[in-house]
Amino acid sequence: MLASDANRESQMRTPLKILLANPRGFCAGVDRAIKIVELAIKKFGAPVYVRHEIVHNRYVVEGLESIGAIFVDELDEVPADVPVVFSAHGVPKSVPEEAERRNMIYVDATCPLVSKVHRAVERHQASGRHILMIGHAGHPEVIGTMGQVGEGSMSLIETVEDAEALQPDDPDSLAYVTQTTLSVDDTADIVATLERRFPQLTNPKKEDICYATTNRQVAVKEMAKQADRAIVIGAPNSSNSMRLVEVSEKCGCPGRLVQRAADIDWNWLDGAETVGITAGASAPEVLVEEVIDALKERYDAAVSLVTTAEEDVVFKVPPILKDVA
Repeated sequence: MLASDANRESQMRTPLKILLANPRGFCAGVDRAIKIVELAIKKFGAPVYVRHEIVHNRYVVEGLESIGAIFVDELDEVPADVPVVFSAHGVPKSVPEEAERRNMIYVDATCPLVSKVHRAVERHQASGRHILMIGHAGHPEVIGTMGQVGEGSMSLIETVEDAEALQPDDPDSLAYVTQTTLSVDDTADIVATLERRFPQLTNPKKEDICYATTNRQVAVKEMAKQADRAIVIGAPNSSNSMRLVEVSEKCGCPGRLVQRAADIDWNWLDGAETVGITAGASAPEVLVEEVIDALKERYDAAVSLVTTAEEDVVFKVPPILKDVA
């Protein structure tokens, strides 16, 4: 195409300003988990089994499957003579115990920030406190965290209403922890309710919601001030991605979750002059680029960054893989 033709085509297309949230996408825990699977395949050879999706993103999962990862739901689906990796979300204590009973080689890819919550739960139990888990029922991280202690040692709190309705046996001996991928604002409301009702409540020494979740929500808030629509790239079973949609909506900017560019509802974008784009912590940058390219094909689009933080966190891989790292 001649330059003049390209210019005419650009002028005919509707102008669109794209705001790209920064930080976005992979966090250190996700990056580490994916690297663990890759290194395990490098060290042990294919196949390497993975209990549950290593992270909540089909593109990532399918990429790892292509090099020899096999994803299963439970440990009893894994042959005893092949390595198994536990997902970044963490697992109940019963899972590594069963792996050891079967003399399996296993690698724990639990995010270190989730492991920190697990250790806090153990300390609270040792101190005789009943533990309140603020999180979403059925999420792998919640299942893993509540599985660090015996049944009945923890209660799940999902909403402010749950916090209001709670009737503990000993109101003066309570502690709380949270799922690391929650909405900062929603969690604050639940914590405020618990602290009002139970003044002796033991708080985490440091907020459990991870730095990456918080940073991505702050960036979306800033982006949403300037955007007509917000596209969040992530999986529907990704808690932190869903929270980004909610954060944008609460700021008055309609948001939609897409897994890939093919999921974009172009009619929904009609009339938009500025579109914000972000990605959940388990969504790779290649999918962000795919969405931007799709917008550029339809619009005369210009991209600018909305930066609210810079991240340089790196987590080490487990010792069992250091020789191939």
